[in-house]
Amino acid sequence: MIDLAAASLPLIVAVFLAAAAVIGVAGVWMASTADRLADRTGLGEAITGAVLLGAATSLSGTITSMTAAFEGYASLAFSNAVGGIAVQTFFLGIADLVYRKANLEHAAASPTNMLQGALLLALLSVPLIVMPLPEVTILGVHPASIVLFVGYIFGLRLARSVQDDPPWGPKRTGDTKPDTPDEPTGGAALWALLLRFAALLAVLTLAGYAIAQSGAALTERTGLGESLVGAILTSTATSLPELVTTLAAIRRGALTLAVGGIIGGNTFDVLFLTASDAAYRDGSLYHAVGAQETFIIALTMLMTAVLLLGLIRRERYGIANIGFESLL
Repeated sequence: MIDLAAASLPLIVAVFLAAAAVIGVAGVWMASTADRLADRTGLGEAITGAVLLGAATSLSGTITSMTAAFEGYASLAFSNAVGGIAVQTFFLGIADLVYRKANLEHAAASPTNMLQGALLLALLSVPLIVMPLPEVTILGVHPASIVLFVGYIFGLRLARSVQDDPPWGPKRTGDTKPDTPDEPTGGAALWALLLRFAALLAVLTLAGYAIAQSGAALTERTGLGESLVGAILTSTATSLPELVTTLAAIRRGALTLAVGGIIGGNTFDVLFLTASDAAYRDGSLYHAVGAQETFIIALTMLMTAVLLLGLIRRERYGIANIGFESLL
């Protein structure tokens, strides 16, 4: 167990930066492995990005929020969860800058990604609804946490049905990059890919725990406040895999995986709240936070809505091949 309570500020910062670097490097390998798994298993890039890659790259953030909540840092846990969604949505704007052929949201057109965006808005609305209501818990867990989990599972089933039998599809253009398997038949065995993926999960788990401990120590030693540390520092650090895997996926030409990894990861990140509420032992997590966390949720919903508008509009080139949603 890492105990940084009595450590010097330089050591705390060093642990934080080292853990962030580990998360970033592991993210590069995670993107390559996830793309190959998408092809070998036949799940497709959108579903793999939403489930396998999204959940895996979010693991360090999950551990960070759960650890913070268990130790009583409710605002840090909440802000890390929702702030990570805002940071990762911003990462898509960076990815759009990197992909120079066309607007990324145009090239990676996918009904599954659009459905995931709508699901994310619905899930984010749940905490806003219950915050003003009387506090109710069942075995220490608010019913809203159960609703979030059930809603996420339902959304995944809906996304898979759209993936397998889409009722409609995007208009194909010369800049549309379809989701087609490119894993060669002589590639690594499936068990080897799964083993590599599991090893990377273990690395991200340990790094996420280190981020949580150093983030809590920074809160105590600097007086910055849990909301600020969670919404900016720990959420950015634990979101590095999403940035790295998105850029790596774009470099590999897996555009649907790149966008799906962000949106799917964002949807999975809402479950941070479920896990954190279960770990928080002083009542409902949703009633232990205040106006700053409400603002972060509202901002995140606005960013998601803008992204969804971009996915629907599919502006082809925009300004310097950057879509209006990325500029906003």
